[in-house]
Amino acid sequence: MRSFFVIIIGLIAAVYLLNPTSGIIELIPDNFPIIGNLDEATAAVILINVFDYFGLSLSNLLKRPPPGR
Repeated sequence: MRSFFVIIIGLIAAVYLLNPTSGIIELIPDNFPIIGNLDEATAAVILINVFDYFGLSLSNLLKRPPPGR
């Protein structure tokens, strides 16, 4: 049941990120300096945490391989 809830939250965050400035689902208008992008940043953090919950760690994509490989 918990995985289902995490999937739903992830889908909501993904839909929010795919449609950030159309005005349909805009929590904080982007016209406000700095705080206007906080809702998109929050949705991105939620989506990254959902991927991490299911074992897909996106932080490994940014790590450099050790020297000699």
